[in-house]
Amino acid sequence: MRSTHRRLAATAAGLVLLPVILGGCGIGGDAEEEGPAAKPARAPAEEATTRSRERVQAYLDAMTAKDVAAGRSQLCALLHDGFDLGATGPNGDFADHFQVPEAAITDIRPGPFGQEVSVSVSVTSGKRAVKRPLLFTVTRDGGDWCIAGEAPGGTPTAGPTPGGAVLTPPS
Repeated sequence: MRSTHRRLAATAAGLVLLPVILGGCGIGGDAEEEGPAAKPARAPAEEATTRSRERVQAYLDAMTAKDVAAGRSQLCALLHDGFDLGATGPNGDFADHFQVPEAAITDIRPGPFGQEVSVSVSVTSGKRAVKRPLLFTVTRDGGDWCIAGEAPGGTPTAGPTPGGAVLTPPS
C-alpha cells in the first residue's frame, strides 16, 4: 500500500516540504508508469522561440486571410484597443486594399523586451508591390505568450549570430 511521502527541496529561502501523493491517479509515479505520452519539459529558451514563432506565424496567416479576429487574438491585451482602431484603417495590417501574398519569419532572437521575431512581408496594393521587413516583439503575459509590439525593420542581415559567427549579406 502506498502512502503519503514528503520530499525535501532546498530553496534559496531554506528548506520547504513538498507533499507528493502517490496513488492510482498517476501523479508522482515512475517514468515507466507514465508511458510514451510523457513529454520532457522544454528549456525556457527553446519554449520562448517556439511560442514566439507560433504567435507571429498565426498573425501572419491572419493577415494573409484578412481574419481580423484571429490577428487580434495573437496580441497582448494592452494592444487590443489600438488594434481595433487601426487594423482595418487605411494603413492597417488588415486594410481591404492591401494583399499579403507572401510573409515569412526570417529570424528569432532574444531582445530587451522579449523575443524579437523578424519578418519579411510582401504587400500588394493595386499594381504596386513592396517587400517590407517587420519586427515583432513577443513576450509572456501571465501564463500565455502574445505579441507585444510590431515595428518597421527587422534584424540586420549582417552581424553576429548567437553562436558568434558573423553573417554578411550576399553581394
